[in-house]
Amino acid sequence: MAASEIGVEYRRRLQTSRAALDRLGCLHIRIGNVQIGLGALLVAFALLALVWHVISVLWMLLPLVAIVALAVVHGGVLRRRTLAGRVAAFYEFVLDRVEDRWAGKGEAGERFLDQAHPYAKDLDLFGHGSLFEYLSMARTRGGEEMLARWLLRAAPPEELTIRHEAVRELIPRLDLREQLAVLGEDVRAGVHPDALSAWGAEPPRLASARLWVLAASLSALALATGLLWILKGVPSPFIVVFVAGRLLAYRLRHDIGHVVAAVDQPGRDLQLLSQVLVVLERQNFASKRLAALRAELEIEGHPPSQRIARLGRLIELLDSRDNVLMRVIDPIVLWTPHLAFAVEAWRRKSGPHLARWLAVVSEMESLLSLAGYSYEHPADPFPEFTGESPCFEAEALAHPLIPETRAVPNDLRLDGHLRVLLVSGSNMSGKSTLLRTVGTNAILALAGAPVRARRLRISPLQVGASIRTLDSLQSGTSRFYAEILRLRQLVELAGATTPLLFLLDELLHGTNSHDRRIGAEGVVRALYAKGALGLVTTHDLALAEIADGLAPHVANVHFQDHIENGRIRFDYRLRPGLVEHSNALELMRSVGLDV
Repeated sequence: MAASEIGVEYRRRLQTSRAALDRLGCLHIRIGNVQIGLGALLVAFALLALVWHVISVLWMLLPLVAIVALAVVHGGVLRRRTLAGRVAAFYEFVLDRVEDRWAGKGEAGERFLDQAHPYAKDLDLFGHGSLFEYLSMARTRGGEEMLARWLLRAAPPEELTIRHEAVRELIPRLDLREQLAVLGEDVRAGVHPDALSAWGAEPPRLASARLWVLAASLSALALATGLLWILKGVPSPFIVVFVAGRLLAYRLRHDIGHVVAAVDQPGRDLQLLSQVLVVLERQNFASKRLAALRAELEIEGHPPSQRIARLGRLIELLDSRDNVLMRVIDPIVLWTPHLAFAVEAWRRKSGPHLARWLAVVSEMESLLSLAGYSYEHPADPFPEFTGESPCFEAEALAHPLIPETRAVPNDLRLDGHLRVLLVSGSNMSGKSTLLRTVGTNAILALAGAPVRARRLRISPLQVGASIRTLDSLQSGTSRFYAEILRLRQLVELAGATTPLLFLLDELLHGTNSHDRRIGAEGVVRALYAKGALGLVTTHDLALAEIADGLAPHVANVHFQDHIENGRIRFDYRLRPGLVEHSNALELMRSVGLDV
């Protein structure tokens, strides 16, 4: 499907969902009006039957039955209207993504931002207008957490190949993305994954089979001796059995109380989660990863929705204890202890799988996020992985967060022969954007996503950046000190087995020219000696001389600008060699400074 057709499809589905929302809204109003009319009719019949005795009381049943039936229908209409509203909100959201109005409208993921991470802050992974906000279609916390982990930690090539296969299969499944997005709203609000997993993994409190057999035997004896009392008038056997049952219940009261109290919230959570699991259970997949995820949902051939339904019935039976009749029967037949044993049996068998069910949902949401991005950008290819290390070779590379109509693509190659590019150029010429373009596409490639390029060939790499290094009042560090701490971190990373792709913006900008020149060359040489590859930007032409001593493995490239009708123009095209002029004075004059 072409990019233009995607917006048309989203708009068509949005109009359909809005039409359904309007239709259900009108139906809701009409049913409400009918209910009011029936209520008035019920009052009239009540007056005629009970006050004036004109008609039979039975006439009141007609409006009463109609009111009850309409209440059931009305509940269904309200649920369908809520779902239609969520569907409309989903297509508004994805249409905003396609039409570049997405910033600030998704989940920004600030909670995942670690200031000490080697590139998260520098490459705008999280926050307003971030890569995470752009990619994420997850509606559960687990899905958001897994997608964040994929962006923060590169996966090995074999794992990425498996993800590619899964994402390709999910790209056309727009209906599946819609269904999970709609249901996920309830799961986000109502499911507490950590507490649910902890409950499932908690050691059993009622694990003794002998106690369960004893309780079952006492219940059977209570019924038998009770019947004997009724038929023969012999109460003593029943009293003995009843006392024995109460003693057993008293002995187990703490464990039973804990089991009954602890199951309530997990049971409600699982009822919400089961809606999502049912959607996944109905899917058939061909790719290796998706088929494995689907298989992991089942235990002994039974899907989780069936198992959760069983727990739901047990909770309903526990709730039935509030009934007056059950309050009488409970101490006789040990109703609560039996249900507690049944809940514990369910938890022993299914509880250890709760964390895995949650993980399956999380991974599916992460893969669907990548599939949604790929669906909306059909021209973006998956990267090619190579064992020729280190390697970052791109054709027509552009930043994925810049609208395609404004992004200026560039070719770039870093490998064992040409390892470092020193990027010079005027202010605002595109140097920092180039670093973010390279880094962001590397992160996408190493997370399993398509990239914004005509072609990208990449080897396993670590990414490290020093682009947004700032001072900190809280920690008492200057910008220069914060930068050298980050540089030390990158040099240490470069010593690892996986080569480092480093991105350094205005290297050592916070010190004097003499120290900057010596320090910058030392940093570049240290990274080069450890097998790293990367880019260093500067508008200090003296730093560009570093390439002279390390050629041909280090080279100069530049961006340039020109004056047109008294204004500075940039073409954002990367060119070989050293920039020949700067625009600082022109920029100062353009804002009215007399220089």
